[in-house]
Amino acid sequence: MLTPSDRPEPTWITVLRLLRWDKPAGRLILMIPALWAVVLAAAGTPPLPLIGVIILGTLATSAAGCVVNDLWDRNIDPKVQRTRKRPLAARSLSVQVGIGVAIIALGCAWVLSTYLNPLTFWLCVAAVPVIVLYPLAKRVFPIPQLVLAIAWGFAVLISWSAVSCNPTPAATPCLGTATWLLWGVTLCWTLGFDTVYAMSDRDDDRRLGVNSSALFFGKAAPHAVGIFYLATAMLLAATGFYLALNWVFWLALLLAIAGWLWHYYQLCQRTISPVTYPQQFRQNVWIGFILLAGMILGTR
Repeated sequence: MLTPSDRPEPTWITVLRLLRWDKPAGRLILMIPALWAVVLAAAGTPPLPLIGVIILGTLATSAAGCVVNDLWDRNIDPKVQRTRKRPLAARSLSVQVGIGVAIIALGCAWVLSTYLNPLTFWLCVAAVPVIVLYPLAKRVFPIPQLVLAIAWGFAVLISWSAVSCNPTPAATPCLGTATWLLWGVTLCWTLGFDTVYAMSDRDDDRRLGVNSSALFFGKAAPHAVGIFYLATAMLLAATGFYLALNWVFWLALLLAIAGWLWHYYQLCQRTISPVTYPQQFRQNVWIGFILLAGMILGTR
């Protein structure tokens, strides 16, 4: 008689694991910069239908990115402890199914993008090659996290332009100084938390010849992360000043800085538990939502 652990996993659950919907932190951390942008571009009161499109769009896009990543890495992931049970690595799903799921996810993102204005639609299109080629960057580029950060940055440009770049000619550029400050925030923040994430895979990446910012910076990786977080905080402060956000935003920023200082302190310890790296990654989700709350209330 088969025990519950011996029974084959239902295919729909395996597909959910392929999409990483069993691990919400990675989905939320892409959604956060998009929500930052839509809130600030709309001065704290974005249209609810647009928020829905952005949430669904980030879920579809991140799902497609996960599948594309696993298709590229299906022969590498079995050799890494953290990734060996992923569906394509474990051969629980075929390559054909993976390609089909990726096409469906991208198709959903495309349908959602048609709700948006022309510039925003083409920014969505421009993001696709970056998402698709990111896994290749790990093989040829010494800091692939920079490519991921650029992909994350599209979330800011897409969301901001969806609010401010309507077809009617405007006296000022619809993607202005505040947009690019927030884009810089997202770039630096992503470099920080994804370098931390990569630190848990350093031994496997070195053995397999895969690049990462954690390997590139070597022993200085904790200090690089600290610099990325410092730049994130400075650019957030510049954004707050430029948009004249109130004290609630500044309180949220102080809480975020406290969190990043604690992370930097942990990373600088001589002995670090392996659980610290994924734990810090998940805590960055909470930091991102604290900042989002500060932005919403800081515009009132």
